[in-house]
Amino acid sequence: MSEKSAITSAEVAHLADLARIAMSEEELSSLTGDLNTILANVARVSEVATEDVPATSHPIPLSNVMREDVVGETLTAAEALAGAPAADGDKFVVPQILGED
Repeated sequence: MSEKSAITSAEVAHLADLARIAMSEEELSSLTGDLNTILANVARVSEVATEDVPATSHPIPLSNVMREDVVGETLTAAEALAGAPAADGDKFVVPQILGED
């Protein structure tokens, strides 16, 4: 990575100020190093990526595996409500959580 593309502590401090994030000198120094490491890694990947290498999101091809949508047995309302702590007719009764009537 060239000196031109390196991120300085002053630039990180300026961005932190714009974002209204208070940072100590130690945090600025650490974040500056981390950002420069990220830039260096991106630059390395950019060097390797060529036109003859296709862009991919996965190293192996993926395909969707779908099963047939078949209607199966379902519970009746009575069966579904059999294990419920409280029921009103064919509906579950649950505790009120919003404090509204």
